Amino acid sequence: QVQLVESGGGLVQAGGSLRLSCVASERTFRGYAMGWFRQAPGNEREFVSTIGWPGATTAYSDSVKGRFTISRDNLKNTVYLQMNSLKADDTAVYYCAAKQTGWTSRRKSDYNNWGQGTQVTVSS
Repeated sequence: QVQLVESGGGLVQAGGSLRLSCVASERTFRGYAMGWFRQAPGNEREFVSTIGWPGATTAYSDSVKGRFTISRDNLKNTVYLQMNSLKADDTAVYYCAAKQTGWTSRRKSDYNNWGQGTQVTVSS
């Protein structure tokens, strides 16, 4: 089982940037598609972005497209989410997830492993 640890969340002003990182504890990162999801208070957990194996294929939700960039470093077993032009609506707990095949997916149910989440708060 892949253990995932997110970091990089925090408090930022609207228009600012943050970079989230998610480190996998095992070498089984190889071959996995990875995803970022987020959950705001009172809301369902929603898809943000996904990247396939080895990293050529990506997808984004309409709400973050053009502002967020997902990438992965397969030597470091790490996936990143660069978030620019942040808005108050981006405030949420962000979760990293791993999928046991290399194809990207926007569906929560396709992901087998989840991190504990990192809080992102954007002040307006």
